[in-house]
Amino acid sequence: MWTRHYPIIFSLVVFASIVNEGYVNMGSERLHCVFNKNADACNYGVFVGLVGLLACSFFFLLDYKFASISSVKDRKKAIMVEIGFSGFWAFLYFVSFCFLANQWSQTTADELPLNQGADAARAAIAFSFFSIITWVRTCHYRHIHSVKL
Repeated sequence: MWTRHYPIIFSLVVFASIVNEGYVNMGSERLHCVFNKNADACNYGVFVGLVGLLACSFFFLLDYKFASISSVKDRKKAIMVEIGFSGFWAFLYFVSFCFLANQWSQTTADELPLNQGADAARAAIAFSFFSIITWVRTCHYRHIHSVKL
């Protein structure tokens, strides 16, 4: 089911691209975030990506166990939690996209020698945008599923 796989992949890309190449050192031992040297931008991207990845994994396991939940009330609660979380996480990815894109637009070429980390920054921004779509789609799909229940 694509509603579960794409958010996992996109969250992993956002998380891994920032953790892997989102920090550079500029002649010192201190690492600086590639997003305008704003550590909050990198921290927020890592947080949203990692928690999105973990939550998606949790909901994937919930889907696996869903058939064994005998109470309709408990099934509805599980779906409502997922709808609420998916909608909230789509909003957080929107904030992530706006924040990272804003900080990236303010980053000068002098701050990134040899364009170091630029591809990772662009990937984090692009997949933050794609994640908005997938989390909204997950929320919509679960809403349709809850109506059938």
